[in-house]
Amino acid sequence: MSAPALSATLVTYRSPPDELRRALASLAAAVARAREAGMAGSAAVYVVDNGPAESLEALRAALRAWPPEAGAIELVAGHGNVGYGRANNLVLPRLASDFHLVMNPDVEIDREALARGLEVLRADARVGLVAPDAHGEDGAPQFLCKRYPSVWVLFLRGFAPGALRGRFARRLADYEMRDVVAARAVADVPLASGCFMLMRTALFRRVGGFDPGYFLYFEDYDLSLRLRREAGIAYVPGVRIVHHGGEAARKGPRHVAWFLRSAWRFFSTHGWKVA
Repeated sequence: MSAPALSATLVTYRSPPDELRRALASLAAAVARAREAGMAGSAAVYVVDNGPAESLEALRAALRAWPPEAGAIELVAGHGNVGYGRANNLVLPRLASDFHLVMNPDVEIDREALARGLEVLRADARVGLVAPDAHGEDGAPQFLCKRYPSVWVLFLRGFAPGALRGRFARRLADYEMRDVVAARAVADVPLASGCFMLMRTALFRRVGGFDPGYFLYFEDYDLSLRLRREAGIAYVPGVRIVHHGGEAARKGPRHVAWFLRSAWRFFSTHGWKVA
């Protein structure tokens, strides 16, 4: 049996070049290890830039550091800021892979991550997407897998003062699946984070990719729910990443507005849960 083809997309918007260079270096090392393990063959990487034209030269310099032996790499630019999901979808018709990785440029993946994730996908046809074990740059765990949120939980998490969040710590922990997501695998995760989604390309294409109606935020939750109609989402602790990103709703008024607009679309589509 020939090793499966792999593709990856990283969407950038004014991303620091050093950050992107680290992400790509970790991806190249993980691709090489997956090949050594017989879990991957050819690889194609797309960096889709939503930023202005003046940032392109710095991005091209970061891409030149990509080792050619790791696979093909291409910069897709000039379309403007079309949003995270729509930017990922730009390359969807061109994917000729068996498995596809959606990855943030603020993520560094462990050398073993792809091999471990692809091993699970190849061994169990019921799994459509693999979610990672994530930590921050300080080593603290990040609980990226989630249960279906209520409006109250999202308010607590994104906007409430620390004292109020502390009073409802158990409810927040339940949302973040802290009771089950740790050192052991979880076979059926409700919602996965878009910062790292390793999935079957055919499934990603079949559901139509991300919903372009989400400009930013909740597009990963929406995709998770649509994917789960056909396959499971598995949390695999051996798929380790470092995620340098911060809290989604704490980035200024524009991001808060995007967050609220996307939350409204998500609950209107999939059902409201108030408390």
